[in-house]
Amino acid sequence: MDKPVLIGLIVAVAAVTAALTTILIYRKKMRRIMDRLNTMLDSATNGDFSESVFDESALSALEAKMARFLSACSASSKNLNEEKNKIKGLISDISHQTKTPIANILLYSQLLSEHPLPEDCAVCVKALSAQAEKLNFLISSLVKTSRLETGIITVMPKPDTVQNLIIRSVEQIMPKADAKNISVSAEGTDIQASFDLKWTTEAVYNILDNAVKYTGSGGTITIKAIAYELFCRIDITDNGIGIAGEEHSKIFTRFYRSAAVRNQEGVGIGLYLAREILSAQGGYMKVSSRPGRGSTFSVFLPIS
Repeated sequence: MDKPVLIGLIVAVAAVTAALTTILIYRKKMRRIMDRLNTMLDSATNGDFSESVFDESALSALEAKMARFLSACSASSKNLNEEKNKIKGLISDISHQTKTPIANILLYSQLLSEHPLPEDCAVCVKALSAQAEKLNFLISSLVKTSRLETGIITVMPKPDTVQNLIIRSVEQIMPKADAKNISVSAEGTDIQASFDLKWTTEAVYNILDNAVKYTGSGGTITIKAIAYELFCRIDITDNGIGIAGEEHSKIFTRFYRSAAVRNQEGVGIGLYLAREILSAQGGYMKVSSRPGRGSTFSVFLPIS
């Protein structure tokens, strides 16, 4: 073999060897960095991340940035938990401190109404009682909503019959519906879905209460359940005043009240609470409505 060819072959082998060595060193370094990042993420997930165990000068730029990011996330998570605990304490205090005064106001206003009073006094007592009931409902709804949002109350979905849910909700709304001579009818169904019966009954009741409130005397409300592959849909349809298209997304926000219903009783929290309850268990709700044509609120619950 000629000497130049031999030298060329040796150079080629050396180059390939150097390239392979470089690749192996690079892969080893990348594996070390990935292992370090993986350890960081595991620590952050477990809530015990601390970058003090790392020598930042020896870390790659990516490792250093990741360390700072996870450290900030860990601090934010800690602050969030502290704020959550403060809110829990505040909600507990509000619930405890307001329960007795509101109950006393309701009791005394009821006692006053049972006595013969001058006409102007009777009107004032009636207004006092109505406002006390409104305050009681508002405080109760705010406490429930806040407890759901902060995780103090957790929904526990489990397989149950939709018929059971509908029957319970209708039973609760019938006194109000009867007072306005509103017919409430529900189709029978054997569909099963996954939901928390207590909380979902409250959500459906809030929707029915809304329907009764904005449906005129002698109106109708119908309830129908439809099964899909992943969800069960419960349609609650009324022939009330309806809702303008631009307000469809607004009615589910807290305290929103349309200008068209300002003269009606309410605080604008029922539909918001209903949506929160459904979202907490993997469901959702939609509305289809036009002014003067009634409304259909559709509740979607995961199929068992």
